Amino acid sequence: MPNVYAVGDVLYGRLELTPVAIKTGTLLAARFAGRSTELMDYDSVPTTVFTPLEYGSVGLTEVEAKEKFGEANIATYHTKFQPLEWAFDKMVTEGKRTCYTKVLVNRTDNDRVVGFHMCAPNAGEITQGVAIGFKCGMTKAQMDSVVGIHPTAAEDCIGLHLTKEENPDASKTGC
Repeated sequence: MPNVYAVGDVLYGRLELTPVAIKTGTLLAARFAGRSTELMDYDSVPTTVFTPLEYGSVGLTEVEAKEKFGEANIATYHTKFQPLEWAFDKMVTEGKRTCYTKVLVNRTDNDRVVGFHMCAPNAGEITQGVAIGFKCGMTKAQMDSVVGIHPTAAEDCIGLHLTKEENPDASKTGC
């Protein structure tokens, strides 16, 4: 029906997240008021799972990226690491805790970042920052040109040089 609108969790096939519903409703109200023509961008929504070790993501999963752009056109940069804040944690020293970051890039589009995934402390905060660059069409070179804040888990998102395709072992070496 042309005059019926829905926002929020009733949308089929869309993210069922409160901030998505709020943003969608705000954009719809602005269009109704004639102040904007902007539509909701469902492809650039950052999200986080708030478990004791947070998981944050924005963009495509590895599977989705390879299906959309072709497996040969996706480079999957990744690393496993232990944040400095865990330096004296027995679980870490025994090798039972680790973090992981993955950055997916489209090789055929100037290495544009098409997906970001992180499992680490503060992954939600980090993902929110990465999402700004993602929304602006950030490339891997642009992401790598940022100075990483030391000592944070966020610095392990910058300057990734090993791809999963070239080296499946994501273990970090050195600082």
